[in-house]
Amino acid sequence: MNGNVGAVFVYALITALATGLGAMPFAFVKSFPRRWLGIGNAIAAGLMLAASFGLIYEGVGYSLARTMIGVLVGLGFILWSHSFLDGRESMGFADLSGLNARKALMIVGVMTLHSFAEGVGVGVSFGGGLAFGIFITIAIAVHNIPEGLAISLVLVPRGVSWWKAALWSVFSSLPQPLMAVPAYLFVEYFKQVLPAGLGFAAGAMIWMSFAELIPDALEDADAPAVATTVVLASVAMVSFQVLLGG
Repeated sequence: MNGNVGAVFVYALITALATGLGAMPFAFVKSFPRRWLGIGNAIAAGLMLAASFGLIYEGVGYSLARTMIGVLVGLGFILWSHSFLDGRESMGFADLSGLNARKALMIVGVMTLHSFAEGVGVGVSFGGGLAFGIFITIAIAVHNIPEGLAISLVLVPRGVSWWKAALWSVFSSLPQPLMAVPAYLFVEYFKQVLPAGLGFAAGAMIWMSFAELIPDALEDADAPAVATTVVLASVAMVSFQVLLGG
């Protein structure tokens, strides 16, 4: 059992490290026109929206009621978080300050909450056997790369270095190895709470997309470009999830 626990932790840690790969393109991009900042926010919104509805779909497979309760709790939590952070212009986060710091903190926070549910998913999958657990680990690791991209698209254009964006991306996924082990050890219990966790993350991410990322995108790019980018990013993410699952 101890060996299995160690393997589950290592596999889940790999999924967390994969998130940092999303920041790699920014190692080669040095400047961002305002229009590209808007497009970046639109891409991040599209990726988050597609991922959110993927989480809801997965949660409903376990329990519709618990998933919907999770969505409502996630919505309430993000509303409270926004209210708590609103007006705190003196705060700092990731070498940023003021409004930029608040936005960066919110997206990293939302993605970190999302990772708790994914960590439980990894642990529960290993309860179904090593081969299935490895498959789910690979799927989540690859899925985490565009999530790291979404975080980096918010951080890097606002002045955060690409390698710090990579570290924050990995940080946002650290709950995955931390939650995978207890989920593996208590698989039946965590199966019961998993749909609520998936719904919680989805509710927070959908709100973040519409309340923060899309309005920001519209400040720097025209509406047709933002709408087109959100649609294309969402479709690409859904296609990616379907191909990976198939």
